[in-house]
Amino acid sequence: MRTRLTELLAIEHPIILAPMAFAGGGRLAAAVTEAGGLGLIGGGYGDADWLKREFSEARDARVGCGFITWSLARRTALLELALEHSPAAIMLSFGSPKPFAFRIKSAGAKLICQVQCMDHAREAVSVGADVIVAQGAEAGGHGMTRATLTLVPEIADYLTKAGPDVILVAAGGIADGRGLAATLMLGAEGVLIGSRFWASTEALEKPAFQKAAIAAEGDSTLRTTVVDLVRKLEWPKEFTARVMKNRFTEEWHGREAKLIESDVIEHQLRRYVTAMENGDPDNTGVWVGEATGLIHDLRPAGDLVREIVKDAERLLAERSLTLSEPHE
Repeated sequence: MRTRLTELLAIEHPIILAPMAFAGGGRLAAAVTEAGGLGLIGGGYGDADWLKREFSEARDARVGCGFITWSLARRTALLELALEHSPAAIMLSFGSPKPFAFRIKSAGAKLICQVQCMDHAREAVSVGADVIVAQGAEAGGHGMTRATLTLVPEIADYLTKAGPDVILVAAGGIADGRGLAATLMLGAEGVLIGSRFWASTEALEKPAFQKAAIAAEGDSTLRTTVVDLVRKLEWPKEFTARVMKNRFTEEWHGREAKLIESDVIEHQLRRYVTAMENGDPDNTGVWVGEATGLIHDLRPAGDLVREIVKDAERLLAERSLTLSEPHE
């Protein structure tokens, strides 16, 4: 399956691994790359030792790295650390890419900007993004409110006039060949996938969290701020997080003002961190999107890449044949 994305990134399949904080390490990125996609290590909130280790875990695989942009602005040395490894691409999400765009492109890496609305898309074009990832609210982790089904074609139409050389990638709720095939029809040149790879054998994730997600439905998730408030992370207000509904979110979603009271938050932070460390999916954030309802097993990432592409190719071919057949 060849698209402008595969040509730009010199990859076999139009699939990029979402740079998931904490879960998206070097082994997972390398597995996606070795299967013909492009793996991105999740730079997260900025742990230099973790980032060095995960680039080492990727060994000689051609991978890239993604950063939470507003957090990177506070730890700019991390970008230089990543660029030392000659990454195929650097992805910036959740903040203005302008302070970093020139440095990334001058180092020879492709600039990927993840966007959640039209204003973000316009800024990405203005700074010279090579790839724009249109992320719908179905996605796990942080995002905004637009849905993938409408955001992708709207940005595709915009790029036709404003940035015809910029390549569009879809993200949010995509977990199988149906999602890849559908987004190609919407105007994307490939997909960025998180949740499905989060439930892979190479992901740096607690098995208990993955087991809980496999048993869940898309209705089992919600967008909320409580997982950020309890960790005292100063996320910009326009972004919320999609996580699984559990005991923690049921207790505090809608009671945010109470959660951040000084005599409450320290206890809840200990509860959250302890549950995260011990693999307790009821009392911490389980960072998966609506695609959790499409995930039914734990698989090696390479198998997932190949299956997604194979299924998408089959579906597109079958639909083409169906539409070309005469109907009485």
